[in-house]
Amino acid sequence: MKKISFVIPCYRSALTIGKVVEEIRESMSGLADRYSYEMILVNDFPADDTFEVIRKLAEEDPRITGVNLARNFGQHAALMAGFHYCSGDIAVCLDDDGQTPADEVGKLLDKLEEGYDVVYAKYNHKQHSAFRNFGSKVNELMTRFMLGKPKDLYISSYFAARKFVIEEMTKYRNSYPYVIGLVLRTTKNVANVEVSHREREIGTSGYTLGKLFGLWFNGFTAFSIKPLRLATACGAFCAFAGFLYGIYTIIKKLINPLVPMGWSSTMAAIMFIGGMMMLMLGLIGEYIGRIYISLNDAPQYVVRETTGQKE
Repeated sequence: MKKISFVIPCYRSALTIGKVVEEIRESMSGLADRYSYEMILVNDFPADDTFEVIRKLAEEDPRITGVNLARNFGQHAALMAGFHYCSGDIAVCLDDDGQTPADEVGKLLDKLEEGYDVVYAKYNHKQHSAFRNFGSKVNELMTRFMLGKPKDLYISSYFAARKFVIEEMTKYRNSYPYVIGLVLRTTKNVANVEVSHREREIGTSGYTLGKLFGLWFNGFTAFSIKPLRLATACGAFCAFAGFLYGIYTIIKKLINPLVPMGWSSTMAAIMFIGGMMMLMLGLIGEYIGRIYISLNDAPQYVVRETTGQKE
């Protein structure tokens, strides 16, 4: 019998995590002849009472392990923390707000049993806000261009992965984890299965514009050098354009010596080239800064305490 490890990052979910846990119990009772299971609940916002709810759930159910992070490290870091407590043959990751349907986990597991290494849920109709849908679209384009994601593969926070994939992902020790990048660099044997998507009943999304931007930045600076190649191409283009413009200016002056040298065009060229140089230097600086932080062993996450069977 295979064992399933449910990993759920929790952020201000004191009012919703209990319902998600109960739904997992009900769903897995129908699969009890095929799978046993455990739940790892990772609290990524210790400033509220979510961990007290998790502690109570762990006291009532020995299959639940609670992990309390020292501060807010982000959803992907919380997932990485949870992966270190997994003991199952398959890990299933889902959200804490009830929008991802735990009662359809059988669809992901059945698809995985067809021979795939990772299966992502694909929502037939997303119930996110327009802002979140926009963020998902940008993330889709970024992962396709920067990380080489197949065009027909849909990425979501609800997915199932085999044990060897999780073990490979946990080898990543740097400060900026990006789960999608870790999956795609481990295996390309990935599939989708359609599930429903529910409306949020309580609260709002924890992703702000700043957090989404930081997540995208993590993705393409930690797992791709394409931005540096783009910077090289832009620099070469600017240099070539400047060279052609210089030749054009000389020829124009030779043909008509009375033509004044243009102050405005000179300043425009300087501002354009200077702006491009600053942009590229900033991008290179971002890479160097992340290397510096990684060399200083800045942690992905810090566990304050745990509760449940793996204490």
